[in-house]
Amino acid sequence: MDVLQLDVSGRPQAWITAREAAVIYASDGVAWTLGDPMQVLRGGIQRATGRQSVITVHSIIAVRGAVPSRAWRQSPALSNQKLFVRDRQICAYCGGHFHVDDLTREHIVPTSRGGADSWMNCITACKACNGRKGSRLPEEARMTLMYLPYVPSLHEDMILRGRRILADQMEFLLASVPRSSRLHT
Repeated sequence: MDVLQLDVSGRPQAWITAREAAVIYASDGVAWTLGDPMQVLRGGIQRATGRQSVITVHSIIAVRGAVPSRAWRQSPALSNQKLFVRDRQICAYCGGHFHVDDLTREHIVPTSRGGADSWMNCITACKACNGRKGSRLPEEARMTLMYLPYVPSLHEDMILRGRRILADQMEFLLASVPRSSRLHT
């Protein structure tokens, strides 16, 4: 399981391994922790005391230091995996729930007509609906969107990355996700 790394103000930064977190602990870089201890790492025996070094890694750690504010103004990178999770694997046209292999990234305004490859122009569609719409606008194909696209927040993006998330990590992330997000249902 991965550790959720935050900056000192509580904004998510990355998913890191327990070993990477242990390096931060050992260098006194952890400002505070949340969640349950998830792993205990044991080191060597100290010659002077005869005691073994132990680092208890928590599921959520905040790292000392500042992060440039511009790093938080960017929207998360768009990928099919994250798009399908955002849209709960539901086709925006027919409303059917599909396996990932049967889904496509659908551009509301086709790229051939100047549409952007962005969160606000992309939705999840089944292959049949995507083929039926083709390079037309939804109105031209007489197809209605069942839900609207949106740009995920930083906290939503951490959930959308598809990791196995522990309950305390999910609780922390969901606390900052808007109630209107499809991730709450």
